[in-house]
Amino acid sequence: MKKNLSKVLALSLAVSAAAALGTAGVVGAEEDKTITVAASPTPHAEILAEAAKILEEQGWTLEVEEFDDYILPNEVVESGEIDANYFQHIPYLESFNEEKGTHLVNAGGIHYEPFGIYPGTKSSLDELEAGDVIAVPNDTTNEARALLLLQDNGVLTLAEDAGLTATVNDIEENPYDIEIQELEAAQVPRVVDEVAFAVMNGNYALDAGFSVAKDSIAYESSDSEAAKTYVNVIAVKEGNENNEGIQALVSVLKSDEIKNFINETYDGAVIPFEDDAEAETEAETTAAE
Repeated sequence: MKKNLSKVLALSLAVSAAAALGTAGVVGAEEDKTITVAASPTPHAEILAEAAKILEEQGWTLEVEEFDDYILPNEVVESGEIDANYFQHIPYLESFNEEKGTHLVNAGGIHYEPFGIYPGTKSSLDELEAGDVIAVPNDTTNEARALLLLQDNGVLTLAEDAGLTATVNDIEENPYDIEIQELEAAQVPRVVDEVAFAVMNGNYALDAGFSVAKDSIAYESSDSEAAKTYVNVIAVKEGNENNEGIQALVSVLKSDEIKNFINETYDGAVIPFEDDAEAETEAETTAAE
C-alpha cells in the first residue's frame, strides 16, 4: 500500500467560501452537494477515497484534507471551516472537548484499529531489562491505551483505578525497570529503531508500513471491549450530525462495499465496526435467509 493512495482527493476551500459557509457547513444545501472532511492519511483518507466513488453516484462530492496531527482536524470542524473529521476515537473526542471547550459529537462509528506493541531493538518482551525504553503516545487517552496494553502483557502494573486516564504516574509496579518515552503519536513510529519497543496507534503504524497482524508482538483482540471503546468515528460540530450530507457519508462508510474494502485492504489492521443494533439486525437477516 502506498501512502500516496490517500492523495486521491484534495481539498480546495477558498477563505471567502469558508467564511460564507459558517458553522453549519455546506452539507444538506441543495445548491452545493459537497461534503468536506479532515482526515488522517492512513487509513482514513484512503477509506474516504473509496467512499467518494459511491457518494459520487449518489450526487455528492466528497473533498478531503489530510492532517498529520490530532489537533487541527478538530479545530477546523469546530470553526466551521470543514464539515466533519475522521481520525479519532470517542475517548479522545470527549477528552478534547473537555480540555479545549469544543462542541464536537460522534455522528457514526466506522472502524476499529487494534493498538499494537512493535519490536524495536528487541524482538521479544522476554528480552526486557533494566533501562530499556518503550515509546508510547503522549496524548491522554492513547497513552492510557498503550499502558493498558503493556499491563495486559506483563510489562508493568497500573493503579487499579487508573483506567482510560492512566499516565506514567499511575505505574505502581515496574519489574523490568523500563523507561516509558512519551511522544506525540505521529512521532512514535519514527523512533522504532532507537527504542526496545514502540506502542503505536493503528493509523500511524499503517502509515509507517507496519502490519499489526504480521509485525506486532501483541495487540488488542478484535472481540475486546477496546473495539467498542476505541471505535473511530465521523465527528461533527454539535447540531450538524443529522445533516443530509453527513448522514449520506456515514451510511456509505458503514456499507457492505466499504466494509469489504477495509477487510481486503488492511490485513486485520483495520476492522469495520458494528454496533449492537447493527449486529442484531445482521443476525436476524442471516437467520431469515
